[in-house]
Amino acid sequence: MRLENITWPKAELYFQNDDTVIIGIGSIESHGRHMPLGTDTMIPNRLLELIEEKTDVLIAPTIPYGATKSLADYPGTVDIENDVLYHYLLCVMESLYHHGARKFLVLNGHGGNVKCIEQAALTMDDKGCITAILNWWLMAWDMNPAWKGGHGGGEETAAVMGIDPNLVDRSEINEKLLLNDISSEIKGTGFYSVQYKGVSFNIPRQINKITDSGWIGPDHPNTATEEWGKEMLQTCADYIAQLAEEFRKVKL
Repeated sequence: MRLENITWPKAELYFQNDDTVIIGIGSIESHGRHMPLGTDTMIPNRLLELIEEKTDVLIAPTIPYGATKSLADYPGTVDIENDVLYHYLLCVMESLYHHGARKFLVLNGHGGNVKCIEQAALTMDDKGCITAILNWWLMAWDMNPAWKGGHGGGEETAAVMGIDPNLVDRSEINEKLLLNDISSEIKGTGFYSVQYKGVSFNIPRQINKITDSGWIGPDHPNTATEEWGKEMLQTCADYIAQLAEEFRKVKL
């Protein structure tokens, strides 16, 4: 059941009988040359569509923007400062709290949002609430280790193909991921991560200084298929719908 689709009397009735809400949050950012900027928002949105088929837990409108400073230089990327995103999400949660919500499931599509969500969850914890942070791409790894992936790689590419294969421009997928090293001995290995003499540590850099393509990860996007994406999305949605029903039973 979508919050935006019901009247306020129906919302009032819902909160008289239930205190659980799902909130989606995503991002508008580069995911490589082959993927749409809205990847991190459209995947949670599709999951919510599938979840809605399985449960009548109230679903709030998705927050489409995220904290994505490391990708801000790619054209079209929209970066929201961490403190702004925290307060935005907190305002949503506090408004729903005012009406009766006490249990929140935040369905997240972007890793850069995690700290803001955690901060909001802790603030709401002080009010006697409980918040589950559902990072779908990490949860998918537990459901099937073969789905494990990185930013704009096979996992996310498959998810978008599972929504609409036409959203992926396969002609823009490079054969090999090239990462820019810090020096001949300090090698780039991923998002911020580098390695020197077998030891890994982080050197935060804008992603366009690490790779000109914008995707980073062990899973190559050319491995993605529409079938993989559909199966993964449905599996994640089924799990979250079951979790939402269990969450409803939590005693606060």
